[in-house]
Amino acid sequence: MTKHISHLSRRQALGALGGGAVALTAVAANAQSTAVEPLSTITTPRREFGPDADPNVYFWDPDLVAAEDGFWGVMQPNASIERLWTGARWAEGPAWNSVGRYLIWSDIPENRQMRWLDEDGHVSEFRKPSNNSNGNSFDYQGRQLSAEHLTRRVVRYELDGSVTILANMFEGKRFNSPNDIVAHPDGSYWFTDPPYGGQLYEGAPDAAGGPSNAAGLLNPRLGQPPEIGDWNREMETATYRVDGSGTVTRVATEADAADPNGLCFSPDQSVLYIASTGKGPGDTGPGGNGEIIAMDVAADGTLSNRRVFSDCVVDGIKCGPDGLRTDVAGNVWASSNAGRNVGYSGVTIWTPEGTLLGRIRLPEVCGNICFGGPKRNRLFMAASQSIYSVFTGTQGAGPA
Repeated sequence: MTKHISHLSRRQALGALGGGAVALTAVAANAQSTAVEPLSTITTPRREFGPDADPNVYFWDPDLVAAEDGFWGVMQPNASIERLWTGARWAEGPAWNSVGRYLIWSDIPENRQMRWLDEDGHVSEFRKPSNNSNGNSFDYQGRQLSAEHLTRRVVRYELDGSVTILANMFEGKRFNSPNDIVAHPDGSYWFTDPPYGGQLYEGAPDAAGGPSNAAGLLNPRLGQPPEIGDWNREMETATYRVDGSGTVTRVATEADAADPNGLCFSPDQSVLYIASTGKGPGDTGPGGNGEIIAMDVAADGTLSNRRVFSDCVVDGIKCGPDGLRTDVAGNVWASSNAGRNVGYSGVTIWTPEGTLLGRIRLPEVCGNICFGGPKRNRLFMAASQSIYSVFTGTQGAGPA
């Protein structure tokens, strides 16, 4: 179960395909797949996660795995991991609405956002098209924030139903494909801008000659609104801040956190955490190392003291981070993409000092997480095709 199986992460795989048409021409017609049949379970005997599954928890859920005794202080002993829904192509960006008592998330390839109601578990299509939105969150005024791949921008859904474009360009250049966004109590919004959305499955590739369409064989206009298809990636990967006046500042460069993905603040907003993942389509930059980067946040929004918070290696297995959240004690919760290393995908939990507390094992790669529920003590996990949850012994920091 702990054997290290060589694999391409989802981000590495996208990067490998990012050249698009060039790679397509090099595949022999009679090539055979080297894919390994994935294991179907991570517990013995095999367990089911769905609402009709047989009881499997006698005290601690068997897929809560402690690394330190402190792990049991943040988890709930008689709570089971539950699969709430399945049916996405790639689920991402869960966010909890405290007033409406519902969870939303993105199904990026299906160009839609979904909603789960706390009162009866009903799931419905919330917004379509979503412009291939990825990360979502709610600000301190209860307004939904979304990072859109297709339009290469970040937006805010106002309480009256209108939509505000928070940012779509920096220094006259359009963003690559904003990935995740969080609010700060000072009224600013912080977001990451890797290149992952610049490809067919989760957005639109560059125009001919662009980094993700170098050979020009892909048509970025197919199936898209008329305004889509003319953009090329122009900038390095970076992390940005939009202040209350709409001024956009690059707060972390590619050298600080290459290919930035999920991000979150410490409970007192003194530290910003950024998941620095692998290369995306057409990415010619240095690429991230699957680490969580921490930086100190000054009152004026500037960052300093860059350090590697965690390399996200557990038992010799790379548990690639994506979405990030902190709890009220400052522990960092990170979604885990361990590829075919069955039993290591799910969520890892780290102390504020970067010590692994434990992990939550899921049968699918986990892309993003958030705390929610009326008491904000329920962890929601967007994992590949499904949404999972588990009640915890702590509360999430921040509004969503």
